[in-house]
Amino acid sequence: QLPLVASGGGLVQPGESLRLSCEASGSTLGSSTIGWFRQAPGKEREGVSCIADDGAIIHYTPSVKGRFTVSRDNAKNSVYLQMENLAPEDTAVYYCVARVPICAANIIFPPAGPWGRGTQVTVSS
Repeated sequence: QLPLVASGGGLVQPGESLRLSCEASGSTLGSSTIGWFRQAPGKEREGVSCIADDGAIIHYTPSVKGRFTVSRDNAKNSVYLQMENLAPEDTAVYYCVARVPICAANIIFPPAGPWGRGTQVTVSS
């Protein structure tokens, strides 16, 4: 599995929205559970959301539930994270990664890698 590339970040004001995309070059996402993780300055990496290979299993960390929506289009080899009502505490570098070993209601456990390029999300007024 090659590293995935996240894109779509930016600077937005509180309450605004962003849509992140995750794409793979040279490999397929279709058979893998994909996770979105984020890391803010001075903080540990946090699992945000995960989606199973067929989209049948989806989980979110409690702080984003109801605001973020993960989806995937295997035909386009892409996974998305729609983020609504963004808040300053959502500010972080967001990463997508394949082969998430645990995608469950109370834990989104990261794989060892490979970790690709993340995208910066900054929420500030």
